[in-house]
Amino acid sequence: MPVYNKLVRDLIPKIIEEAGKSFTTRTLSDEEYRQELRKKAFEELEEYMNASDDVTAVEELADLLEIIHALAECHGATIEQVEAVRASKAEKRGGFKEKIFLIEVHDE
Repeated sequence: MPVYNKLVRDLIPKIIEEAGKSFTTRTLSDEEYRQELRKKAFEELEEYMNASDDVTAVEELADLLEIIHALAECHGATIEQVEAVRASKAEKRGGFKEKIFLIEVHDE
């Protein structure tokens, strides 16, 4: 019997049940939920880093985005508010489209 002890998507218990298997779950406290979302973010980032093709990479990015949506809500924000902060930072400091790699800064 595999033991997972990890946060899963909301429909996973239903999918397991439909496969004719039994399972054990519990509902996390708000603090546990935030902690588990953070762990899940690292897990999904690692899966993205290990993606060997564009299709898999995009799938993992979608998983990361789902985690970001949930974390935004945990912090009392909407994804639109997060996007507004991102856009503001991009306006002030730029994005990453120009592929600039900073080597060093010389004090004059």
